[in-house]
Amino acid sequence: MRALDVVLLIVVLVLTVVVLAAAVFGARVLRGLQTRPVPEDPAYIAEKDRQEQSLAALRTAADEANSTIDVAKSAAAAARAEAAAARAEAKAARAEARRVLDDARAEADTVLERAHKQAEADAEQLRNAARRSGEREVAVLAATTREQAAEVERRAARMDERERMHTEEVERLAERERQLTAVSAALAAREAALTAREAELAEAESQRRRELERVAGLTADAARTELVETIEGQAKREAALLVREIESDARSTAEQRARHIVVDAIQRVASEQTAESVVSVLHLPGDEMKGRIIGREGRNIRAFESVTGVNLIIDDTPEAVLLSCFDPVRREVGRLTLEKLVLDGRIHPHRIEEVHELARQEVDQLCQRAAEDALVEVGITEIHPELVTLLGRLRYRTSYGQNVLKHLVETAHIAGVMAAELRLDVPLIKRSAFLHDIGKALTHEVEGSHAIIGADVARKYGESEDVVHAIEAHHNEVPPQTVEAVLTQASDACSGGRPGARRESLEAYVKRLERIEEIAAGKLGVEKVFAMQAGREIRVMVKPDDVDDIGAAVLARDVAKQIEEELTYPGQIRVTVVRESRVTEIAR
Repeated sequence: MRALDVVLLIVVLVLTVVVLAAAVFGARVLRGLQTRPVPEDPAYIAEKDRQEQSLAALRTAADEANSTIDVAKSAAAAARAEAAAARAEAKAARAEARRVLDDARAEADTVLERAHKQAEADAEQLRNAARRSGEREVAVLAATTREQAAEVERRAARMDERERMHTEEVERLAERERQLTAVSAALAAREAALTAREAELAEAESQRRRELERVAGLTADAARTELVETIEGQAKREAALLVREIESDARSTAEQRARHIVVDAIQRVASEQTAESVVSVLHLPGDEMKGRIIGREGRNIRAFESVTGVNLIIDDTPEAVLLSCFDPVRREVGRLTLEKLVLDGRIHPHRIEEVHELARQEVDQLCQRAAEDALVEVGITEIHPELVTLLGRLRYRTSYGQNVLKHLVETAHIAGVMAAELRLDVPLIKRSAFLHDIGKALTHEVEGSHAIIGADVARKYGESEDVVHAIEAHHNEVPPQTVEAVLTQASDACSGGRPGARRESLEAYVKRLERIEEIAAGKLGVEKVFAMQAGREIRVMVKPDDVDDIGAAVLARDVAKQIEEELTYPGQIRVTVVRESRVTEIAR
C-alpha cells in the first residue's frame, strides 16, 4: 500500500469520528428541547435560536464532512485506479523487460556464434600465414645451404689449388737443392784445385828467390832489405785493395740502408686509398622518385641546380641519379641535400634551400672534424684556424684516385720516420710534409700551381720560411735549398708512387689494352685476341693449320718482346698462345 492510500484512509477515519460526534451531540440537544417546557422567556428563545443555529451549523458541517468523505472516497477510488494502472504498467514493464532480456540473450547467442566463426576464420588465416612463413624460411634455409655448399666447394677448390702450388713449390725446392748440391761439389773441386795451385805457386816463389840469391850473390842484409821492400810493396798493394773493398762495401751498405729506411717508412704508413671521381651516384628508393625530383615542368631540378651549383643527371639508370661537379665539397653538399630531400619526401624550391643550408653546415662540420683528426694523428697542435678549414676541404679532394688529406697524413709519417733515422728536426719536417699540398684546396679558385698557391697561403698565415720553402719546392717550381724541402719531396714521391696508392686514368688504361690486342692481332695466323685480368694477361688464339707448335712459341716470344718495347705498364704481362685443333666426324 502506498503512502497516499494511508493518508486518505486516516483522513476518512477522522472525518467519520467528527460526524459521529456531531450527530450524537445534536441528538442530545433535540432530546433536551423536547423534554423541557416551552417558556416564553426571551432568553430561552434566544438560547433556542442559538442552539438551532448551532444545530444548523453542525448539520452544515456534517454535510461538508459527508461531501469531504465523498471526495475522499472518490480520491481513494482514483488512487486505487492509479495503483491498478501502476500495477498494470509494472506488469507490462516486467513483460517488456523479459522480452528485452530474451532478445538480448538471443542477440548475445548470435554475437557469440559470429565471434566463434570470426575466431575460426582468423585462426585459419594465422595458420595459412604461419604455413607461408615457414615455407619462406625453408626456402631461405635451402638457399643458404646451397650457398654454403658452393662456398665449401670453392674453398675445396682453393685448397686443391694451394696443395698443387705447394707440391710444385716442394718440387722446385728439391730441384734447387739438387742444383745447390752440384754447385757445392763443383766449388769443393775448384777449392781443391786452387789449393793445389797455391802450393805450386808458393814452391815456384821459393825457387825463384833461391835462384835470385844464387844469381845475384846478395848478402843476408841486402837480401833482407830487398825482402822487406818486396813485402812492403805487397802490403801497400793489399792495403789499397782492402781500402777499395771497404769503400765499395760502405757505398753498397749505405744504399741498402737508405732503401731500408724508405721501405720501412712506406711499410709503416701503407694504407688503402678510395678512388673517387667528379661524379657521385645517389640510389633512389624507386623510379617514381625521379619525377618528384624533376618537378612540374622541371622547376625542382632547376631550383636544385641553381641553389647547389651541382649538375643533376637523370637518365635511364634504374633507381639512381648522377651528380656532377668539379668542386668535390660542393658535390658532396649537393649529394647530401638530395639524399635528405629523398628521405623526407617533400621536394619543392623552398624546401631545397632549407635542406641545402643544413647539408652545407653538416659538410663543414665533417670537414672540420676530419682536419682536426688528421692534425691529431700527425701530432701538430698549433696551426692557424684558416689552415684547418682548408685542410678540411681536402677531405673530398682526390689526386689520381688518392685522397689528398690521407696523402698528407701518409707523407708526414714517411717524412717523420726518415727524419728520425737521419736525426733531424722531426716536428718541422712532418709539418712541412703535412702542409705541402695545402694549395690544392684553392686550385679551382686561384690561378697557378698548387705548390706556389700553398706557399703563399702558408706564408700568409704565419708559417716559418723553412715550411714555406718546402711547400713551394716539392715539385721543383723552386729549386730545393734545405733538407726539409728535399725530405718533403722524397716523402711525397714515396706516398704517391707506392703500389696501390694511385690509379691511372681510364682513357690511358683503355688505350693500353687496345694496343696490347692490336700488337697480338697483327701477327700472322692469329684468329682471336683477348686482354684479360686488367691487362695482366693476353690470350692469343691461333689457327692450327697456319701455326704449328714451334710457331706458337715463336709467336708468344715476339708478342711479349714487342709489348716490352712499345708499352709502359706496371708489373708483368703474361702472353698465352692457344693452338687448338678439332676433328669432327658424323656417325650415320
